[in-house]
Amino acid sequence: MAFASFDKQRASAPLAEINMVPLIDVMLVLLVIFIVTAPLLTHAVKLQLPQASSQVNNVPPDKIDFAIDAKGQRYWNGEPVTRAQAAERFQAESAKQPQPEVHLRADHQAAYGAVAETLADAGRVGLTKIGFVSEPEPR
Repeated sequence: MAFASFDKQRASAPLAEINMVPLIDVMLVLLVIFIVTAPLLTHAVKLQLPQASSQVNNVPPDKIDFAIDAKGQRYWNGEPVTRAQAAERFQAESAKQPQPEVHLRADHQAAYGAVAETLADAGRVGLTKIGFVSEPEPR
């Protein structure tokens, strides 16, 4: 260990020794911790799990093509319907599992009110998968 000196000439000299004992103690403690915990990390129970071959049963949801033309006429998969008929069909389709996707195609000159009424009718019965279909702009 280094102690201060009573020598006036060396009293102002900086102390250039590093005490290594605390560093070695910390390293030994860490080494012991790693030695104890390493076998716990690799411990596993060997099991033979049963083998089964099956395919995932992905049933694609139905889709409803709902269109609104420029005059406000509604079409259910190409068939003209009224708002009341569309609401009844939305009610029937909402009970299915999985719920069908509604693909809403509205003419760019269609009244916003007709589109909003259709969205409200579908949302009221619990249909949540509603998508707007559009065409990309020509380049």
